Amino acid sequence: MTSPDVEQTSEPLVANIEQQLSALFRRARSASMMMARRVHPDMDAAGYALISQIEFMGGAGVGVRASDVAQALGLDKSTVSRGITQLETLGLIERVGDPDDGRARLLKLTETGAERFSALRAQRQLEFRAIFNRWNPEDLSDLGRLLGRLNGDLS
Repeated sequence: MTSPDVEQTSEPLVANIEQQLSALFRRARSASMMMARRVHPDMDAAGYALISQIEFMGGAGVGVRASDVAQALGLDKSTVSRGITQLETLGLIERVGDPDDGRARLLKLTETGAERFSALRAQRQLEFRAIFNRWNPEDLSDLGRLLGRLNGDLS
């Protein structure tokens, strides 16, 4: 248990962190929508989150189960299913047979989906490098470590 003095001292610090995280989340939502539109004009931000996770988890073109994507994103399976249907309709992902389970289907990016997502990711990485090139290595290390700690505590 923390003392009242520590709580009073940390209150403005926590308030500032909450404000900064809120600003970051707003920017991230806006950026997700913009990036989604760059992959496909009819894709929404939720679709961008799905395609990102499918690409990340399905590495090397193997594919990933929809239930694993839902779990990783903390979403209901029915929500993910609707998003997957939209991405399939847009020609960005496809369902393929699971080589380990003939009854199961895996999700993977189509050639078009992979090309568009890869081009966008390369552009986004250039933009991040331009920003982070102005930071010193200790700050970058601290940012990575602290974000990892925050994500761990939030999970």
